[in-house]
Order: sequence, then structure tokens, then C-alpha cells
Amino acid sequence: MSSSPDAPIAFAPESATIAIVTFNRAHLLTRLLESITAMDPQPGHVVIVDNASTDDTGDVVESFRDRIGSEIIYRRLDTNTGGSGGFSEGMRLAYELGSTWIWLMDDDVEVLPDGLARMGAWAPRFKSIQGRRYDYDGSEFYWQYRVAERMGIPIPFAPSGFDASGYKEMNSGCFEGMFIHRDIVEQIGLPDPRFFIYWDDQTYGWLASRITTSVIVDEFVLRRTREIKQWDMGIRHMNASSDAYRYYIMRNRAHIKRYHRALGVYNPVLFGAGTALTFGKEIVRLLFVERKVTGTSNLFRGLRDGRKIARDPQWRPMPPLVA
Repeated sequence: MSSSPDAPIAFAPESATIAIVTFNRAHLLTRLLESITAMDPQPGHVVIVDNASTDDTGDVVESFRDRIGSEIIYRRLDTNTGGSGGFSEGMRLAYELGSTWIWLMDDDVEVLPDGLARMGAWAPRFKSIQGRRYDYDGSEFYWQYRVAERMGIPIPFAPSGFDASGYKEMNSGCFEGMFIHRDIVEQIGLPDPRFFIYWDDQTYGWLASRITTSVIVDEFVLRRTREIKQWDMGIRHMNASSDAYRYYIMRNRAHIKRYHRALGVYNPVLFGAGTALTFGKEIVRLLFVERKVTGTSNLFRGLRDGRKIARDPQWRPMPPLVA
């Protein structure tokens, strides 16, 4: 008997592409590719975008071609475009391969052997899915899966527990494990490379949540493989950062503001409060995680350059991939 035309389409692992962005971390990329080799089932393709690495990343990729079990597409960029540019290119390549599902990940994670099967089990129901991760030490990693839309910032106290449904609705995204259907990519376009780093995945996940029910599911599918200095706040942690991150955290608030304006959700008072809270959080990070007072100049520099973006008459959102 034929199935109903409205029945969910069963997940086909070969229709999925894992898209990885890497930069000068061949040792971490090796661990990730080893984990993909051990997956069951495996994706049809593995796209690797190399942000102009100067180490032996290319040699590492070549060493896996005959043993990973999936077709590898390796794209080395001429310049470092940041995580934002890398994921935009990785998404483009995966989309042009005809992939139905695109699974994005940084090079500092590894995939659990049944990771794709676990994500695929939810694919007939949802089109924007985030799985869970173990932290470097094996603990459960908490990700802020909801944002206060008008403020444009994550909600740090969103409940971490799951009910019997096994999922929670989200309005954010994280490129360390985003699992997204090509139908959504067609409608919202590629990730915006102008962010370079920071806020790009939150914005992309928010855009997806405006046209589909986006969810985080109670499935552990990734494990982080890089230790990051943290401040243990009890039920939450705050990670160390860098001067570059501090700059882009503040500068890219302007890109979020432009998206909010374009979509008619911009509230100057609430968004300004979100920017002030972001600035304050970075001061706390400097004092209590990194234990230093230098670095604030990068926050102010980011705010200054963000004003140029906010006034740019040529700025436009990323276009959809279909008319």
C-alpha cells in the first residue's frame, strides 16, 4: 500500500552531509575524522572547509579519503574568513551537492558512533534540530538554546531538563552541531559571512525558527575535544575568551540590529539593554575567568565599528536561495 503524500519522509543517511570548518588544528581535525570513520550509519558526504591553514591540514584530509567511508570534498580558502565565512562556504557546498540534511560542526568535536542515527530519528518531524554535547571532561554541556528576541541575547536560565517528549523548542542555533534541512536553507539563505566570528549561528538559528519549529533534542551526539578555561558558576560555566572575540561580540551586535530592523522586530530600548548586558558580561569574563583588566579597548572598538555597519546604506540581509 502506498504511503500518504503527507506522511513523514523516512531519513536516509546518505542524503546527509557533515560540513566541517577547520583552521590550523590538524590534530583536532584528525580526531573528528576518526570518529566519522567509526560512525554507523555514515553520511553520504563530508565537506571540509579549510580557512587557509598553514599546518598539515591538507595532508590529514588526504590520508582519510580511502578509509572514511563517505565522499570527502575538501575546499581550502585563500584567506581566513572566520567561522562565519567557513560555515557559509560549507553550507553552500553541501547544498550544491544536493544534500537533504546538512550537519555543521567545528573541528574541536567528535561524533558519537550512533550520532547520525539519533539525529535522523527526529528528521521526519522537524527541519531544524540541535543535538546535545558532552563537554571535554565528559560532563553534560549546557547550551543556551533560547534567546530573548527583542534583546538579541541568550537566556542563561532557560530550563536544562527535558520532559517525556524528548525535545524543547528553541529559537537559536549553534554551528557546533546544527542539523538543518535544505528546505530551510533555501528560504533563509546561507549563513552570513560578514559576522566573521560570534553571533552568526545564533542569528541563523533564530532566522530558521521564524519559519519552522526548531528544537533541541535529548540526544547526545557530539563530544568536545578541546579544553577551555572556565569559571564554574555552579549550574552554569563561563568560558574564557580572546581579544578578537571581544571585538566581534560587540561589533556584530550591529549586524543583529540590521536583521531585526529588516524583519520588523527591532526595539531600540530593549536591544540597547541587550547590548549593555553583553558589554557587562564581557567585563565579568575578563575579571573572573581571565583574571585581567586589559582587553576592554576591544569592546569599545567593536562598538565603534558597529556604528558604521548600522549606518551602511548598502547593507542587506543574506538572500534566500530560491525566489
